[in-house]
Amino acid sequence: MSATIAAVDTRLIRIPLSRPWGADVTEIHVIEVIVTDSDGATGFGFSWTPTIGAHAVHQLLAHDITDFALGKDADPQIWTSAWTHLHEAGGGGITTIALAGLDLALWDLQARRAGQSITEFIGRRHTSLPAYGSGVNLHYTLDELVAQAERWVSDGFQAVKFKVGSPDIARDVERVAAVREVLGPNRTLMIDANQRWDLEKATAAMAQLAPFEPAWIEEPLRADDIAGHAELRRRIDVPIAFGENRHTVYQFRDAIDAGAVDVIQPNIVRVGGITPFREIAALAADRGVGLAPHLLPELSSQLAYALPLATWVEDVEDAGFAQLGALVEPTGLTIADGVASGGPTLGLGIRFR
Repeated sequence: MSATIAAVDTRLIRIPLSRPWGADVTEIHVIEVIVTDSDGATGFGFSWTPTIGAHAVHQLLAHDITDFALGKDADPQIWTSAWTHLHEAGGGGITTIALAGLDLALWDLQARRAGQSITEFIGRRHTSLPAYGSGVNLHYTLDELVAQAERWVSDGFQAVKFKVGSPDIARDVERVAAVREVLGPNRTLMIDANQRWDLEKATAAMAQLAPFEPAWIEEPLRADDIAGHAELRRRIDVPIAFGENRHTVYQFRDAIDAGAVDVIQPNIVRVGGITPFREIAALAADRGVGLAPHLLPELSSQLAYALPLATWVEDVEDAGFAQLGALVEPTGLTIADGVASGGPTLGLGIRFR
């Protein structure tokens, strides 16, 4: 008889950012999830939200998800039945963010039982992957942005991403030009508008920004506006990337099939954990679109190592859990000279102080 879930313990943790993401974003929130099975084995997972919804996620985990999980098999295969159970509260968003905590803990428990890391447990395909320097930096002055780009170049990154979407397009043009000058012609540049434009403004902005050869424009419109992204994609030649604010395989499928996106960027927590992320990755491979996981490099790298095709690991400056001093011990991930390598030897290896 397989072990069942005997206990689910949760804890809300606030982690101060050493490099704020804006005047109102000075900390991020993690909800730690610890699952204990009927044999006494333990798995460690987490949910994550930078600003909005941490208390709601915590309460959903502490009550509805825990009540559902107790007595069920201690196996990530319960994900679909758990999602179905939560669906009345929403098919994605807070429900999937919360469900990720349980899913990650169950994967961690299974890998620990096998004496393996998550990557080895799933099946390693890569020992290293390209990483890109990333910044939440629209509020930076031009001098601060240029200095950040110079740090990325000095650290060996061959690709970087930064924010656009200023009220004045001329400011974006000035900033993209300055960063492109720092990078030179041979490094890859990505830009991210974080949903700040409408269709007409995005069209006008990209006409001025395309000459700097961005590899993609990320979230140019509201993430929900699939028809708008499809129309923008018809109007511009720069590839469109989005997905950090998509929450289910169905949402990704519909966006891809509508011709709205070139590169999907699922956040492993926001989609509900490792179980749905793998389904979304399989969808991307089947449909022939690019995949670049969003944020959380200590987690994303472990899943990316197990994908058939090499993909990017996003490294936001000074924002990794280890860099913020949030972990009991380092995961073993190293990002140096623009390359991500290494990771934990057992489970996810992500345990919070």
